[in-house]
Amino acid sequence: MSQTVTDFEVHDIRFPTSEQLDGSDAMNPDPDYSAAYVVLRTDVQGRTGGPDSGSGGIEGHGFCFTIGRGNEVMAAAIDALRPYLVGRPAPRTAADLAALHRELTHDSQLRWLGPEKGVMHMAAGAVVNAAWDLAARLAGRPVWEFLAGMTPEELVSLVDFRYLSDALTPDEALAILRAAEPGRAGRAERLRAEGYPAYTTSPGWLGYSDDKLVRLAKEAVADGFTQIKLKVGGSLHDDVRRLALAREAVGPDIRIAVDANQRWDVTDAVEWMTALAPYDPHWIEEPTSPDDILGHAAVRAGQPVKVATGEHVANRVVFKQLLQAGAVDFVQIDAARVAGVNENLAILLLAAKYGVPVCPHAGGVGLCELVQHLSMFDYVAVSGSWDNRVIEYVDHLHEHFADPTVIEAGRYTAPSSPGFSARMLPESIAAHRYPEGVVWRARRTEEANR
Repeated sequence: MSQTVTDFEVHDIRFPTSEQLDGSDAMNPDPDYSAAYVVLRTDVQGRTGGPDSGSGGIEGHGFCFTIGRGNEVMAAAIDALRPYLVGRPAPRTAADLAALHRELTHDSQLRWLGPEKGVMHMAAGAVVNAAWDLAARLAGRPVWEFLAGMTPEELVSLVDFRYLSDALTPDEALAILRAAEPGRAGRAERLRAEGYPAYTTSPGWLGYSDDKLVRLAKEAVADGFTQIKLKVGGSLHDDVRRLALAREAVGPDIRIAVDANQRWDVTDAVEWMTALAPYDPHWIEEPTSPDDILGHAAVRAGQPVKVATGEHVANRVVFKQLLQAGAVDFVQIDAARVAGVNENLAILLLAAKYGVPVCPHAGGVGLCELVQHLSMFDYVAVSGSWDNRVIEYVDHLHEHFADPTVIEAGRYTAPSSPGFSARMLPESIAAHRYPEGVVWRARRTEEANR
């Protein structure tokens, strides 16, 4: 049976979320949540009756998340990686996926555009994640299970340790994974039975009214969430009022995290969080530039609220320095910001080495669907714990995916379908493809008639 990647499709998919201010924060007031989306097609036949059955072959799906303008740049960067996949064997094993990751991130001419950061690095991540989706589908397992079924030696082989060995060596990584190995089966069963802890940002967008904030915060608690998150950074007076309202709405026992989305200088962050501290924020997320390691350390030392960051951290090297500097209390990986599963595995191992819990960034388009697999794998095979760990959840756009995230009683249900939960419905792709999809044609017509 032939096992070849035969085609490579890239789509510019955008959703007009700015119309309702969903996703709005102090730095991004009008986001249109978007995905530069890639499909790897193969001539490997699927199982009869399965999602890949029929005349076509098994597919791999991946994407980068953006917030609108520039998504076409992201799509072009992904398309530049076409020669690394088309006509080549479909990846199946840890060795295949390690080799692909290294090829994509070590191409000397493309790497020059970073190096290992920015649009080209994110594009590599989209393709790497699509390859993981494909490999897991070929194995008939969800990605979290596919990863957790690998040996410690296979997992270590996936990681690029260049620039990390002063903080984490392959032998140290192997020791972490071997220490977690005996309890894997029991934790996997518990995960399937109980799900993984979640928190919700849905009440807290900066553009929402006070009434909407209070209503959604109360609904979140009623739905079983034990943590919510509010966006801050527009006005200190407004933030004090909103946080007071949220605290009154949810009571003293529900955690409220706050997120400044990189809005502040270090001095502003310290002053702002000192003023918000009486309302017991669980963490301050992205208080300053994601590149400023020493700035995060200063914010952490200068006020009483714990510090979280990571959704805009460019690569494993910056995560390494944040941990070395004692600059963060929570590591927030993003499934589509760094170079895919392989680099996120490196970050999970770094966090385990330094004993810092990982609480991923999600929301967006499909980020909840992706990152749940990484946290669940971390619980089963790396950290062995979900104590003080939660995955972000935002309740929108899940209806566009074939295997959407399922939340029950404030917890992520463990995915059981093969793959990375990344497959967007064909009708959603067609309707939201930019600029020719029906949603965008209708929007232009409406604007022209005003």
